[in-house]
Amino acid sequence: MNTIAESPTLISKGVLLEDDAVRILDRRIFPFSTEYVICRNFEDVALAIEQMVTQSGGPFFAASAGFVIAARAAEMFASPDDRLRYLEEAAARLVRTRPTNNNIRDVVGQLMRLAQATLSENRFSTVLESEMREMWERQWRNGRELGENAATLINDGDTILTHCWAESSIIDTLSAAVRSNKKVSVICTETRPYLQGSRLTAHSIAEMGIDVTVITDNMATHAMDRGMVSKLMTAADRVTLSGHVINKVGTHQLAIAAHNFSIPFVAMVRFPDAKAQTPSDVKMEERDGNESLYCMGMRTASPLAKGWYPAFDVTPPRFVSAVATSIGVFSPLMLHQKFADYDPLNR
Repeated sequence: MNTIAESPTLISKGVLLEDDAVRILDRRIFPFSTEYVICRNFEDVALAIEQMVTQSGGPFFAASAGFVIAARAAEMFASPDDRLRYLEEAAARLVRTRPTNNNIRDVVGQLMRLAQATLSENRFSTVLESEMREMWERQWRNGRELGENAATLINDGDTILTHCWAESSIIDTLSAAVRSNKKVSVICTETRPYLQGSRLTAHSIAEMGIDVTVITDNMATHAMDRGMVSKLMTAADRVTLSGHVINKVGTHQLAIAAHNFSIPFVAMVRFPDAKAQTPSDVKMEERDGNESLYCMGMRTASPLAKGWYPAFDVTPPRFVSAVATSIGVFSPLMLHQKFADYDPLNR
């Protein structure tokens, strides 16, 4: 991997598939600097995902593009068996990068199944690229529909507290609210240690012309107590059929506080995961504890201290008021009934 400076671009254009590489917007430094990490092969893409070059919904696009460039490389092998072995290695590597969010598993799995059916074709990678771009379009469409549904829960004059970087879900939700002539404001937690809330979320919302305030992670309960928060709305990296919300660590404590102050907590996810009955079916990622000792490349902790960094936590359904999805808004206790047999990839 290497990086190049670029002129400013929309954060939604964070992954670009080109003829010889995948370019991924480096969200570790955006918006202070707009640079792309250039990935020449699937291993480069896997490292970029693991190293937090892209986050939230970004790995869906990065991993699928990484699989397509793996398919291009696999075309060098004459034997379909050799091609298959190479792609199996690529798929396994990409899926391992961020195991808690099921988006990588789903998109790479679908592309792998298509590859198995087309391996004997001379340019089978073009078939995969066409499918990948259709899946991107579906992902964007599902995000817009999620936003429309979530926006129905917003009242004119609401102040929404959000946590971390919710990618298109929060942006599409706020866009739908504004189109409905609802005046809203947003409070973003800074979201340590990568500051996704204060950099990515706050910047994107401010670009929309919406009033946005950044608070440190330990101010949220006080803001609720002061009457500054109307609703808590966050994305979810995964929602189980049991109604448990798995999201950026810190979401659980915000949900507990919101419950205490009778503030609704709305979790936003395109679709709950039909393959995860309960949180026990989800691998919870724990990142290198040293990441908690740094912020924007600078050590902020004593050199004598060690760090701990569980990337996600689990919010039980009793603290979740509603789950907004691409097909509607549901009680967390109704998800099993609605989504147990649902296949979002073919929607």
